[in-house]
Amino acid sequence: MSYAFHPDAEAELSEAIKWYESRDSGLGLDFATEVYAAIQRALAFPHAGQEMDGDIRRALLHRFPYGVLYAPERDRLLIIAVMHLHREPGYWQNRHV
Repeated sequence: MSYAFHPDAEAELSEAIKWYESRDSGLGLDFATEVYAAIQRALAFPHAGQEMDGDIRRALLHRFPYGVLYAPERDRLLIIAVMHLHREPGYWQNRHV
């Protein structure tokens, strides 16, 4: 199974990496590693993530207050959002799957 990012989710990932890197050298890479680890867990067990809305599920990061929201599709996972857990929880709901 493969995965693809919704354009807004890809932008969120990039912005968060830059923000963490600006705080401490190497922290952006640590964040990106955590995001991709969450994606790998979701690829291995696509229906294990917490149900959020319909078919959309969430895989939590271990070290950072973020979740990867994804929709399991036939041949791939669509990454809907890379969201901070303490900010506007439903902002991603208007993204088309």
